Amino acid sequence: MSFSQALSGLNAQREKLGAIGNNIANSQTVGFKSTSVQFADVYAQSRIGLGVRNAAVMQDFSQGNVESSSRNMDLAIAGEGFFRFQQVNGEIGYSRNGQLTMTADGRLVNAQGAQIMGYPADAEGNVQAGGNVQPMQVPPGDLQANATSQLDISLNLNAGQPVITADFDAGNANTYNYSTNATVFDSQGNARNLSLYFTKTAPNAWNVNGQISGGPAGGGTYAVELGELTFNQNGTLAGGGATTFSLDGAAGAPEFGGDNPFAALNVGVSFEGSTQFANDSTVNNTVQDGYASGSLVGITIENDGTIMRNYSNEQSRASGQIALVSFRNPEGLNPRGDNLWTATAASGQELINAPGTGLVGMIQAGATETSNVDLAQELVDMIIAQRSYQANSQTISTQDELLQTIINL
Repeated sequence: MSFSQALSGLNAQREKLGAIGNNIANSQTVGFKSTSVQFADVYAQSRIGLGVRNAAVMQDFSQGNVESSSRNMDLAIAGEGFFRFQQVNGEIGYSRNGQLTMTADGRLVNAQGAQIMGYPADAEGNVQAGGNVQPMQVPPGDLQANATSQLDISLNLNAGQPVITADFDAGNANTYNYSTNATVFDSQGNARNLSLYFTKTAPNAWNVNGQISGGPAGGGTYAVELGELTFNQNGTLAGGGATTFSLDGAAGAPEFGGDNPFAALNVGVSFEGSTQFANDSTVNNTVQDGYASGSLVGITIENDGTIMRNYSNEQSRASGQIALVSFRNPEGLNPRGDNLWTATAASGQELINAPGTGLVGMIQAGATETSNVDLAQELVDMIIAQRSYQANSQTISTQDELLQTIINL
């Protein structure tokens, strides 16, 4: 019996040394989770046991250190959860390693070619969170131009300016008190210059005229009327803060609308926040929503997992949102190698959520999660396992000596 007890001890310590060796070997593996061997004694209706057996191999899913890297495509999970990957063979795997690269066709993959998964976005960049997850891919196409539909201008008009009664003439500076410029974009992304002219017609009233010029060669000049701004006695805007002008081919603008090269240009203009104070006339803020077309220059990944496409026209659009997965019992996951685990009946079904919701943590871009192996502890455990192995070997040697003594008798 003593031989079998010692032999079971040798086998148990051999397995423990194997787990320790694997932990040490993966101490620098990104996203690696250490394992440990749990033992149980063996009894068979006897007060003296039959030895020891391997009860379970447990995985430690505690958080590793999050370290910054030089790549925006390196992702770490701060908190619970796993990345969801679709492997080359179509199987689903889970990992804490978020070191990604982008293929020539825009797929986001890990070193083994498995594609990270998440929620898709529509053509306008709106993420459909909560829908079906799918492999993430960044469309390579350009961002088409967008015509200006809204222009917001906030300015101060000098209250000390004189009233002008002459008819407005853009070519005559004596027919207006102040002028400024803004940019609007047509349907093909051409930048057009909008000149705005402000004429004081009464102590608290200003007439606003405009001219659009520029654009492609041969582009004409088009006059627009923007109505009247009125101010309260305290200099704040009282009326005329919002208006609209249209270039649709019907008002002397043949370049726009109908069968002409450019679609009709309809721009809502807001002067909200404008004032009439006894200071110099000046523009405080100008915002418009149009832009020229742009080519894809790169991607960034936000902390909520949103994959942003960045374009040369300084616009950005989401192409999807990386999803994270949690399990009721992550220790039940089956390790498959290549930093991947697969679900089992013991782990339970996956629970998919957007980063920062449910039980999952946030994503930190430009960082990696190091292995959670405590190298110092592993070296101590290795010494203990080695001594235990030697002690079991000594038990066999002692039993052998006892048998030899009995034989000699």
